[in-house]
Amino acid sequence: MPDQTHPETVDWNRYWSEADAEARASATPSAHHMRDLLADLFEAKGVPDSFTSVGCGPGVVAFDVAERHPDTTVVGYDAAESILAENRERAREENVENAEFERAVLPEFDPDRQFDVVFCYGTLCYVAESAPALRNLYGAVAPGGYLVLGYVNDQGRATYQGWLDAPDDHPDESFDPERFEERFRLVVEGESTLSYRSIHDALGTWPRSFWEFTDRPDERWAWDHVPSVWVPK
Repeated sequence: MPDQTHPETVDWNRYWSEADAEARASATPSAHHMRDLLADLFEAKGVPDSFTSVGCGPGVVAFDVAERHPDTTVVGYDAAESILAENRERAREENVENAEFERAVLPEFDPDRQFDVVFCYGTLCYVAESAPALRNLYGAVAPGGYLVLGYVNDQGRATYQGWLDAPDDHPDESFDPERFEERFRLVVEGESTLSYRSIHDALGTWPRSFWEFTDRPDERWAWDHVPSVWVPK
């Protein structure tokens, strides 16, 4: 099984082996806001007994949930053995006994168990086969639980294409359009963008907005072109 979720995007095993602090931050957008949104979700819906982060990377969310809720069983899944080994070592060093890390590569996902919460953020944009990936993720949700997704929509695709057409408009002066286009090829080509409708068509259930139970943050972030939603089961 390859280390990358799709052979034309990113070799994640190599990526995490070579990534510096800046590269790690750019690949873990959930660090900036999803931890607080999940805390609000748990306050509204209850703390889950089990939680999984699929495409967990360096475990930003997985470790946060495990440390905030020591009675919750947390499993992080990722395609790259390099980052999984790093996460396992961190869990041992920090004595995080309720977190473990295993390998999985979307669109295939069959953990042989179900979780109260399945979380997948910043990962589906690298997966061309979105519908089977969504179905497999939702299949791992226990009855009464929910799937939490972050995905790129058509507005995001237009934003990314705009940056490629006019690199000087990107807010980061170090923006590398060639590297960006290679990494987000599936988004730019429209193969991995999603919408409320496409999620409903794949799962038979409408996704729900976080703004039902928490305030929309004042800070500028990607809620318009990289929406975050939850899907009850």
